[in-house]
Amino acid sequence: MIALTSDYAGRSTNGDRMADRLGAYITHDSVALEATAPGDLSGLSFATKDLYDIAGHTTGAGSPDWLASHGPAAVTASAVSRLLAAGAHMVAKAQTDEMAFSITGQNAHYGTPVNVNAPGRIPGGSSSGSAAAVAGGLVDFALGSDTGGSVRMPAGFCGIHGIRTTQDRIPTDGVHPLAPCFDTVGWFTQSGALMQKIGQVLLPDYDPGPAPKRFMVARDCFDLLPDDAARALAEAVEQMAGHFADRSEISVSPDGPDKWMPHFRTLQMADIWRTHGGWIEQTKPNFGPGVVDRFAMSATITVDMVADSTIVRDQVRQRLDEILGDDGILCLPTAPGIAPLCETPEGDLDDFRWRSMGLSCVAGLSGCPQINLPLASLDGCPLGLGLIAGRGRDEALLQLASKIAP
Repeated sequence: MIALTSDYAGRSTNGDRMADRLGAYITHDSVALEATAPGDLSGLSFATKDLYDIAGHTTGAGSPDWLASHGPAAVTASAVSRLLAAGAHMVAKAQTDEMAFSITGQNAHYGTPVNVNAPGRIPGGSSSGSAAAVAGGLVDFALGSDTGGSVRMPAGFCGIHGIRTTQDRIPTDGVHPLAPCFDTVGWFTQSGALMQKIGQVLLPDYDPGPAPKRFMVARDCFDLLPDDAARALAEAVEQMAGHFADRSEISVSPDGPDKWMPHFRTLQMADIWRTHGGWIEQTKPNFGPGVVDRFAMSATITVDMVADSTIVRDQVRQRLDEILGDDGILCLPTAPGIAPLCETPEGDLDDFRWRSMGLSCVAGLSGCPQINLPLASLDGCPLGLGLIAGRGRDEALLQLASKIAP
């Protein structure tokens, strides 16, 4: 296995792409696309996570073995095409964690993009390059994808906006899958107003609908935080609550949301093995540290485990539907703390990963949209606040972002 590295000094892109000293962009290909028509996004630039197909180019998915065993895509992913048709131009494809199976942003083969807002710390993943490019001002916005936190975590760690959209609302055609039962389209910006503008392009049948009325603080989610992180987020919670007449504190789960995480992991890993097991057994790819262990674990998930976890998933979905209705917003931490240091041992990163998924699984299991708002900091590093709305109420989150963190 190739050793991890965070040395990106002097890396740059070719042609007319912006200089990339952050290691945000892929280096095995040069992919740039002009807008196909004028529109609401005219003049804006974006990067696209290297999971999205671009016609004539091979999607690398953060894996040299995947890149070598696949050919060029025949069709561009529809999400990319919609952005081009709205007037935006694509500058480059962005780095991703290997096979998108991580939330740290560290790729054993291609390196770790730089987190400009938390120097020396991971950018988060798997949409690592997309988040790094936006945080570093290389592009106006960037496409990512979110399965278990792959937009929300890097958005929180890098101090930018990022959304996981309602499950299955935006088509994922032409997007390299990780676990299709949880994969969603997402994006990053530095401003809430631009988040909303992109949503108007990507969300089918965009409809703002009525403004949410109820603001609920997920006390059991905040109880999972260390005291210093909870205190750092308290002001942001109060800032949010000030926009609602009806505020309450609730418990999302009778036993704690972290008890839902093993069920999310079971369903995710089963789907991952269904999707990639055959290729792994045939190709025997050289996965990096951590990733190889998670794929091996995915191969051990049984039918009975999936059946039990499916029952829990349905219960979580019903619970969130009841809590949120059409007018509720649930507030929770995006992550259990600030971004870990790049040199954090793999075992400690695994612990942080599972604690993170104890929070991120709430939206994952329920299928609800969740947005990160960059409203807090701790020790000079970003600390994200998450908001969840009912399924199909992505617009409510985007409106709040535009209003509160424009």
